[in-house]
Amino acid sequence: MATLTGGALGDATLLHATEDALFGGSVVLFQPARGTGYRTNVDALILAAFAATHGTGPVRAKRAAPRARPATQAYDLGAGVGAIGLALLRFGAVRRVVFVEIDEAPAAMARRNLDANGWAAQGEVVCGDVRDVARARQGQAALVVCNPPYLTPGRGRVAPMQARARVGNLETFVEAARQIAGRRARVCFVYPAHELTALLAVLAAEGLHAKRLRFVHASAPAPARLALVEARAGHSGGLFVLPPLVERNAHGYTPEMQELLACG
Repeated sequence: MATLTGGALGDATLLHATEDALFGGSVVLFQPARGTGYRTNVDALILAAFAATHGTGPVRAKRAAPRARPATQAYDLGAGVGAIGLALLRFGAVRRVVFVEIDEAPAAMARRNLDANGWAAQGEVVCGDVRDVARARQGQAALVVCNPPYLTPGRGRVAPMQARARVGNLETFVEAARQIAGRRARVCFVYPAHELTALLAVLAAEGLHAKRLRFVHASAPAPARLALVEARAGHSGGLFVLPPLVERNAHGYTPEMQELLACG
């Protein structure tokens, strides 16, 4: 993937992992080697930049953080190796992140990533089911972020190594987000654009109503491939639809994407 670089990791405690980098090498990322598990993609970084901003401005990761007051505590549900939470810390958008991941292998890599980047004191990795964590930590989050599995059970085929990360019930993650979210918390999801109505319906069923929406397009002429949604508890209405984020033009990444991925 264009946003990651790296080679093999020689660590007996993290077999089948690579040591990669985000944001031009400023953030270290240990993650499964290709073919051995789910690897971080650009969707996670786009969600982090969206969650790092407030109001109706564009996703501008480098410039958004100084203007916005950092969230006291964020929860990353289904965190994997922790790319979203690490990006939020890199942007200065949060003071502390709790990474919730059910699988021990990526959870161990998330812990290693916190240590490797000097953020051990600003993060906590909880290896467990998001439903159990949500029940135990109700109302603790000022910000919840989630890049949930895009496939529901029984739909589509995935490699066994990636099944847990890519297949799951959206309702599980939305319900957990609602429980963990504090009274004025923001809840941010990324989801396939063609399934936006399903996401909005599940959010509304849990009393979470969309307040910001942005579509992500691979190119300007292409249909939207992703929807970024920020929701809050309370009354419906007051939805701001932001200008689209276009990833590529004829010359490669667009200036906004270059800025986001560099975050220098």
